[in-house]
Amino acid sequence: MSNSIFRKDGTAQGVAKQRLIESLAKPNKRIINDPYADKFVIGSSIIKLLGHKLNVWLTEKLAPGFHQHLISRTRFIDELIEKSAASEVEQYVILGAGYDLRPHRLNLPSTLKIFEVDQLEVQQRKQSKLPKNLINKQNITYVGVNFSHQTLQEQLLTSGFDQKKPTVFTLEGVSQYITKAALTSTIKELNELTQNTTSTFFISYVDNLLNENPEACFGQGYQNPKKKAELIKRLSAKVGEPWISFYSEEEIEEILSQNGFTIKENKTLADLNSVYFTPVGRTIPEQHIFKLEHFVVAKSSG
Repeated sequence: MSNSIFRKDGTAQGVAKQRLIESLAKPNKRIINDPYADKFVIGSSIIKLLGHKLNVWLTEKLAPGFHQHLISRTRFIDELIEKSAASEVEQYVILGAGYDLRPHRLNLPSTLKIFEVDQLEVQQRKQSKLPKNLINKQNITYVGVNFSHQTLQEQLLTSGFDQKKPTVFTLEGVSQYITKAALTSTIKELNELTQNTTSTFFISYVDNLLNENPEACFGQGYQNPKKKAELIKRLSAKVGEPWISFYSEEEIEEILSQNGFTIKENKTLADLNSVYFTPVGRTIPEQHIFKLEHFVVAKSSG
């Protein structure tokens, strides 16, 4: 398996910035809350000064719906982890964890064993910025992987991963940055790790229609969808993290099926608008909807 599954931290900082912005909203209006995001965002003091509404407005000047898209993805995974941890799941593996703070900001049971998998240098940077006395800190095992001489399986097993315990895996905002071979190899390893139990796998992927028919990846009436699609890809490439892999629903389903997983949910912001934003009076208009990235939950029976 190639080390290309792990990236620089430019995107991780960008997502943390959106979590910070959302956390500035009034408690009865916000979709998620991350009290630690500011520690990983350059210029966080200015963002706090500007406040939620102005920051969202500025983001929408660049790409309407971008902020809401990332926040809905965060919320969707948050709910999956909390629901899984409250039922049968005993282990949580965060692949390419970056600046993910779910182990600390979610209400997770103390019995849940958490593995954060990433490059050692990213993990060291992250831990150096975390405040002391965080909840669930004792439950986390940081798994650094050097794929030149280590495999994901080897490192997880060496770190105490129990192949008999039900597990939830998340691969958030990663698949577009890595080769299809690397993604397939990763999913194969997850299947091999959980042959003797059940597992849940979250993966997000960018629809290949973004290249072929960009209008289909945005809501009806979205202004200049082709230009926005090119802008989003260009900005990612500019920070050294270009999007190189795009998938159809059928392709993702086939990759997962070949490795023992069955898709249970496939959502986009268009599906989650009425679930997350409407109840707090923030319904996103159709002409601001993102549908370019899918949020998938798959299950394996072991």
